[in-house]
Amino acid sequence: MARIAVIGAGMGALAAAARLAVAGHRVAVYERTDTYGGALRRFERDGFSFDTGPALLPLPAVYRDLFVKTGKEPLESCVELVQVDPSSRHVFADGTGVSLPNASRAGVVAALDEGLGAGAGKRWGDFLVRAREAWDRTRRPLLEEPLWPNWQVLAEREPYPSVPHKRLLRTRRAGTLAEVGAWELRDPRLAALLESHALGYGLDPRVAPASAAVLPYLEHAFGTWYVRGGLRELARAVYERCRARRVDFHFGAEVTGVLEKDGRASGVELADGSVAEADFVVAGVAPGILDRLTPGTALRGGSEVPPQPASAGRLTLLLALRGPRPAGTAHRTVVHTPDREAELEALFGTGAGHRRPTVTVLRPDDPGLAPADHEAVTVTTAVPVRPGEPHGDLVDHMITAAERAAPGLRDRLLWHEARTPADTAEETGAEGGAVPVPALAAAGGRLLHPSNGTRVPGLFTVGGWAHPGGGLPHAGMSGALVAGLIVEGPEFRGSQ
Repeated sequence: MARIAVIGAGMGALAAAARLAVAGHRVAVYERTDTYGGALRRFERDGFSFDTGPALLPLPAVYRDLFVKTGKEPLESCVELVQVDPSSRHVFADGTGVSLPNASRAGVVAALDEGLGAGAGKRWGDFLVRAREAWDRTRRPLLEEPLWPNWQVLAEREPYPSVPHKRLLRTRRAGTLAEVGAWELRDPRLAALLESHALGYGLDPRVAPASAAVLPYLEHAFGTWYVRGGLRELARAVYERCRARRVDFHFGAEVTGVLEKDGRASGVELADGSVAEADFVVAGVAPGILDRLTPGTALRGGSEVPPQPASAGRLTLLLALRGPRPAGTAHRTVVHTPDREAELEALFGTGAGHRRPTVTVLRPDDPGLAPADHEAVTVTTAVPVRPGEPHGDLVDHMITAAERAAPGLRDRLLWHEARTPADTAEETGAEGGAVPVPALAAAGGRLLHPSNGTRVPGLFTVGGWAHPGGGLPHAGMSGALVAGLIVEGPEFRGSQ
């Protein structure tokens, strides 16, 4: 039985803690804030309840596997999972709109043909076939295995099978997500649909590799799910599973250093000066924090993965509305910007100029989130993580955009709260409140993440800022990888 100290109580850290405890180890979690869940937080006021982090769950099989491997009670006995249908509704700049069925290629093709015109569905359906090929090529090395020592193979090869395209007397293939939209989808609305999946993670579609096609494919293939009561309930269920497996939690316990002895991690030092000895340390923290905890130590093993570019954060509006949720309302509506270039320049360029953002409007059919005959609505958009970035004008633009999904919204508005990247930074420790992106192939390795093992024996990294990157499923996968590396050793090669 080994002693294991886990730094942070985010979802990846909790997933690792539960798996390690079941394997017979003594696990203690040290969390600097007063609660668990990382970005999965809840805001409550006047009988309204909102998720302030991720609000939908793709690939629920990751957490089903966690619960199967850590106890007798399956995930569905601990939370109520609801498949969202339609998966999403999209409102485009020209006034057209389309609702996409959940996990149905034929249904999506038919809906796009009806909403956007004949041929639109086939182009998107053909794209999904190519995206599936990219998914099949990258799923195991990027999600189910520890990061390869020769990660350059993933960095150099573009797994998306682009269609040859004649341009300026030359035959070219799409290398970025924006080129996939322009050359293969050939409809600005389909391109906007594609690019919205990248924007949701703070990725610039003009430079994001074509391999980012796996993001819409993942949602299409495995469906979109909601947890009744909000995704904070998922965090609660994982936390309770950890407690049932006798994981020891210390909240308000800030770790200030990782201790080393005889060349390997030997425990953690806390802000109050106390020391917790351990045989292994699992760090579920952002890179800047880990650097401070291990001064002077080069953490990454093997050849260095290039530093990730600064990603975007999220501005989230929590809207309390009088009046009930209208029947037939889509759970999720994406309202696309009328000025793509201005939005991308505002997000990824100088930040100058007027911005009318793409927003996602979430209206769950969950009476438990609001008083009777009222509705809790969340509106989100990607924003830069520049220090001191003002968001006042953007809030009004977001509400205006949301009215295209919820007519009369302003008249129903009782109050609103704005959650900025500064709030994310406070809760997660991520510099600037940035949101980590999932690991993606190609792009010279810019979108790969540090391996879960480090150059310090006995020290491992877990969560969105470690392999395989950001997103709830990826966090759960990182927990499984770290547990495997500790239990089975460096020969561990992932799930079979």
